[in-house]
Amino acid sequence: MSFSTQEYGRGVNEMKYILVFMKNKKAAFGMGILLFFVLVAIFAPYIAPYSPNYMGFTPLQSPSWEHLLGTTATGQDIFSRVVWGTRLSLFVGIITGLIATALSVIVGLTAGYFGGLVDDILVMIANIFLVIPGLPLIIILAAYITIKGIWTIVFVISITGWAWGARVLRSQMMTLKNRDFVKASVVVGEKPTHIIFADIFPNMLGLIVANFFGASIYAVLSEAGLEFLGLGDSSAVSWGTILYWAQNNQAILFGLWQWMAVPGLLIALLGMSFALMNFAVDELTNPRLRKR
Repeated sequence: MSFSTQEYGRGVNEMKYILVFMKNKKAAFGMGILLFFVLVAIFAPYIAPYSPNYMGFTPLQSPSWEHLLGTTATGQDIFSRVVWGTRLSLFVGIITGLIATALSVIVGLTAGYFGGLVDDILVMIANIFLVIPGLPLIIILAAYITIKGIWTIVFVISITGWAWGARVLRSQMMTLKNRDFVKASVVVGEKPTHIIFADIFPNMLGLIVANFFGASIYAVLSEAGLEFLGLGDSSAVSWGTILYWAQNNQAILFGLWQWMAVPGLLIALLGMSFALMNFAVDELTNPRLRKR
């Protein structure tokens, strides 16, 4: 088989997987939710009726046509803050998911392919992160980093969310590196980087995509948790900081339940969208999970 024929066959298989993924009901529903949030984030200046930081309204108003979700204790429009908060929460979920997945891929594939001392060191590091409980580790790191901001949140969640994916990818790599097509590449003198990323990586794409969705769920929930605990930048506008200020200003006591319920529901919906797409990838890569 010529090189061009191999590339053509690989392209056909990738298109087939994409079509199967798009036809999956879980994937379609999850992508629909994610697309909705992406559109809200892009068009936030046109959807939100007011600036999220404007404090000129009467504090603690109940929902009305002028303020769909009421106002905060400092006179800000809650609906506008929820709309603008979509940008930051979605950004953290996707960017952190990408970074954590990249770390998982680099560590997992390197450890599984080279083995020996390299594998022992990388597995030991991954095991340390797996043994330490995730939430306390996140809280400790966020509390002791003096620079507060969204990139600090991204860093903390990324550095604590890669280990599980690395272990899974390492196991898959140890299986694939003994396949005939990998041995053939070794015989012809291909470099390890070429073998890992050109020969083996495409065969692990489904697992890597599933790892990304899982990491994104972890990131969305962790960001909201850190912000709710006051360990992030409280001046930023995200769903997590909205929950933080609602709790601090006793929203439930004043009857403004929507101040907490709406951002909480949106966090759950965004997490559900990633989870549904994750389930769809599992069904695609594991034929036993597909419905006949």
